[in-house]
Amino acid sequence: MSDAGLAGSLAQSIDEALRRRDMPTAIRLLDEAEAARPADPEIKMQKAVALRVSGDLEGSLRALNAALALDPYNFVALLGKGALIERLHGERQAALTYRNALKIAPPNPPPGLQGPLARAREVVAGAADALEAWLHEQLKGVDATCTGPARARLEESVRVFSGKGRIYNSEPIDLHYPRLPAIPFPDRADFPWLADLEAQTETIRAELEPLLTSRAGFDPYIQYPADAPVNQWGELNHSQRWTSYDLWKNGERQAQAAFDCPKTVAFLETLPLCHQPGFAPNVVFSALEPRTHIPPHTGSTNTRLLVHLPLILPGPARFRVGGETRDWRMGEAWVFDDTIEHEAWNDAESLRVILILDIWNPHLEPAERELVCAMLTARDQFYAR
Repeated sequence: MSDAGLAGSLAQSIDEALRRRDMPTAIRLLDEAEAARPADPEIKMQKAVALRVSGDLEGSLRALNAALALDPYNFVALLGKGALIERLHGERQAALTYRNALKIAPPNPPPGLQGPLARAREVVAGAADALEAWLHEQLKGVDATCTGPARARLEESVRVFSGKGRIYNSEPIDLHYPRLPAIPFPDRADFPWLADLEAQTETIRAELEPLLTSRAGFDPYIQYPADAPVNQWGELNHSQRWTSYDLWKNGERQAQAAFDCPKTVAFLETLPLCHQPGFAPNVVFSALEPRTHIPPHTGSTNTRLLVHLPLILPGPARFRVGGETRDWRMGEAWVFDDTIEHEAWNDAESLRVILILDIWNPHLEPAERELVCAMLTARDQFYAR
C-alpha cells in the first residue's frame, strides 16, 4: 500500500494478506485502514478488489462507489464499476457506466487495462445497436409522415440519441455568422439552378480532359509553410495526391482558366457564386489520386456553402459531412456546409475529379452579404496596419 500516512506495519500486513489471497484478513485490515484514513480512495479501491475476489460483488460495488465519491474521475474505479454492474445487472445497465469510463480513458492505457477497455467498448456498442433498433421499433407508425429532410433529421436524431452517432455543429475556422442553420446537405429544392449545372457536366468535362493530359496548372491543394503546424494534413501537405486547378481564386477569375475553359467559366458566371472581394469565390477542379483519403476538417465560414459536381468517377468514391455519408454519382450535384466536419475517399484505382464552387448561404439577406464582405476586409486591414 503506497500511503505514507498509514502505519507501515498495517500497510505491510494488508499487502501480505492480499498476496496470499487471504481475503477475510485483508478485508478486516482494510476496514482498519479505512477507519484511519476515510478520505483515501486507494484504500477503498483495494477493499473493492478484496471484496470482489471473496465473492461479495455488492460489497465491492459499494467500495468503488465510495472511492468515486472521493474521486469521480477515477478511470480505473469507473471501469471496475462497469464490470461489476455487468455481472450483477447485465450489459445494458453496465453500458451507462462504461460509457462514462470511455470518455475519460487514457490515450495509452497500460496492458492490464486493454482487455477491460475492449470489453467496455463492446458493451457500449452493443447497447447502442440495441437501443437504436428499439427506438425504431417503438417509432413505427408514429414516423410514417416523416419524409425528405424531416426523415433525415429523425434518422440522425435516433443515431445520436442511441449513442451510435455524435453531434456535428458548424465550426468555421474563420468567420462564424450566428443563427444560420447547420445542415450537412441542404435540400436541393432550395437551389433550382443545380439541374442547369448538372446539364453542363459533359461540356465541363470536355474542357477538363486536356488539362488532365498535361496536368499543367494542377497544384497541391494543401500548401502549409514549413513553420506552420500541419495537424491532420501532414500526409497531403505539398502532395500530388490531392491537387487542384483554379478557375477562381480568392475572388479573382483566373485568366488562364478563362482561356483553357471558356464555356465552363462563362456558364459558372451565371450561377450565384459567393462574391467576397479578396476571399471568394474559389472555384476549382479537385483531383484526388486513387486510394487517397482526405482527412476530417472544416471550412472557413458558414456565410457560404459549397457545391460539388462530379466530373470523373472511375469507381467508388465517398464523401461524409457530419453524420451523413454519400457516394458521388455522375450527373448529380449537391450542396453542403463545409463548416461541418467532412472528409472524402477515392476508393477507386484511378483519378477522381470534382468541380467545387462557392455560393452564398441562401439564408443571408442581401444587406448581410455586404456586411460580411466589409467585416472580412476590415479584419485584414486591421492586421495589415
